[in-house]
Amino acid sequence: MTTMQTARKLILGAVAAAAMAMTGAAQADIKPAKSALGQLASRGVSVSGAPYESAVNALTSQAVDVTGIQSFGEFGDAGNVVLNFYVGAFATITSVDWNVNLTANDPSWLSELTLAFGSSAGGDGVVFNPGFGDDDSGTNSYSGSASLVDLGLSFQVGADGILRLEFHEGFDDASVNPDGVWNSGNVTFGVAAAVPEPSTYGMMALGLLGVAAVARRRKSA
Repeated sequence: MTTMQTARKLILGAVAAAAMAMTGAAQADIKPAKSALGQLASRGVSVSGAPYESAVNALTSQAVDVTGIQSFGEFGDAGNVVLNFYVGAFATITSVDWNVNLTANDPSWLSELTLAFGSSAGGDGVVFNPGFGDDDSGTNSYSGSASLVDLGLSFQVGADGILRLEFHEGFDDASVNPDGVWNSGNVTFGVAAAVPEPSTYGMMALGLLGVAAVARRRKSA
């Protein structure tokens, strides 16, 4: 992973905090937000594994029902819930909307329940904390939306078209298992389909012409 990619990932935990500041949509008594860099300084996100699979046609949004998903270890730990969704080859993830209810089991904090989403290859992505800054145990609801484009955090998935989600903890409290639960709600991702380059259109046109020529020859034969 390049230094630029790592630095980009380190600031992504502020998505929820930035969106809440812009929209006022959070439904929690949030403490003053701490530095995302400070909370995520140890996170070097790479992507591998896919114990849960789901495929859909390329679309303009992907809604994910998070009801009942448990949060166990830190990123990459065995046992974390991982979901894969097909959103289209080289599609761009443009936004995230959320309306979720979370529980953090003492001594874990609500701010530690984390969702990392990115390409299957791990080259780019976002680390998202709905309860960012809420350093308490208990249950709370959070809702909001953020334009990843406006925040400079939009990214493309790879040629396989897979958007990979991993639910994990910012810090693994060994004395409790699971650390937390996504009790209910949805997280929805905005998806922009890749636009073929002009050269691609040219190749498509040549292919169609070739098919037409073959069809004409068959008719004449």
